[in-house]
Amino acid sequence: QVQLVESGGGLVQAGGSLRLSCAASASGSILNIATMGWYRQVPGKQRELVAAITSGGSTNYADSVKGRFTISRDNAKKMVFLQMNSLKPEDTAVYRCNAAYWGLSYWGQGTQVTVSS
Repeated sequence: QVQLVESGGGLVQAGGSLRLSCAASASGSILNIATMGWYRQVPGKQRELVAAITSGGSTNYADSVKGRFTISRDNAKKMVFLQMNSLKPEDTAVYRCNAAYWGLSYWGQGTQVTVSS
């Protein structure tokens, strides 16, 4: 069982930055093999993968955030981060942390990010 708790969301002006954090509670061995990801969802729209990082540190990003967002992980502290720079109003969404391994998928409750123009 994996529990994920996000933090760091809030209201920011366009061009600003936020750093999201995801704290995971699970055995270290599980988290070490899990692919961790950040997704976002806007009401009425499909959930979108923002960024993901594998256990080996490989990353991938949605085209819309490349060059602006950076995902990282600290397995020792059981944390995953999403550094978001040059934020745009279209980045407004609920951001949720995900852990995936062995065909299983766990989600946090999400944190709201609102970018004003």
